[in-house]
Amino acid sequence: MREASEIYALNNELPTSRFSNRPLYLQVRDAIAQRIATGEWKPHAAIPNETDLAREFGVSPGTMRKALDLAETERLVTRRQGRGTFVNDQSSEEYAARYSNIRSRDGKRVDGDVEVLGIYETTVSEADGMRLRLRARERVHHIQRLWSANGKPYMLEDVVLSAKLFPGLAGHDKASQRLAVLAQQFGVLLGRSDERITINSAAPDVASTLQVEAGTTIMWLDRVIYTLQGVPAEWRLGQCLVEEGRYYMAQSS
Repeated sequence: MREASEIYALNNELPTSRFSNRPLYLQVRDAIAQRIATGEWKPHAAIPNETDLAREFGVSPGTMRKALDLAETERLVTRRQGRGTFVNDQSSEEYAARYSNIRSRDGKRVDGDVEVLGIYETTVSEADGMRLRLRARERVHHIQRLWSANGKPYMLEDVVLSAKLFPGLAGHDKASQRLAVLAQQFGVLLGRSDERITINSAAPDVASTLQVEAGTTIMWLDRVIYTLQGVPAEWRLGQCLVEEGRYYMAQSS
């Protein structure tokens, strides 16, 4: 009974019957995340202090502190000693870069220029459905992009996005934007990513696009980025040249 009455006091921001078995601090974190996703709390803005938030949500200070600790761990907010707690800009270079692991020999991130080769919306394929956990007949966006650095192509990227999370994307000139930017525009909060690396040979069409000979050794970078709630948001298969002075650093973020 210590905080049983507190669940009702979340101002109906969460359907409590659905989350009745979840710890209260997670429900509060979800409400905080929802305010950020909807734009009620905007990037760089200071949010109310811990005491005021605890009072507003009707929870104990300890519960609110635990929820904010988790929100900071998940990079939703940043606490600044003596100044308060601020909403992070999920589309900023700092946060978008956590999903890009290609580095130069000196450890600097390789970014470069991107060209959109094609974008269309279609019904989910079997492979799409497996990687994005979608049912048959659900819709997805397919985007093909070519990344270049110093005027030379280095990666052909095939991206699949859930149309449910990014409705109408194929009809907008946004396909060249990083997922972190798109996610903020569509009110999607991103969480962890998982990536698999395999070594393969470039097929003739891929080799032509990358301006190398067919059969050239390439890396296949198979990555899924999830929402904060663990829902797959993007499946990306990158076919990347293996060159001297560039290496790939794999990690789950």
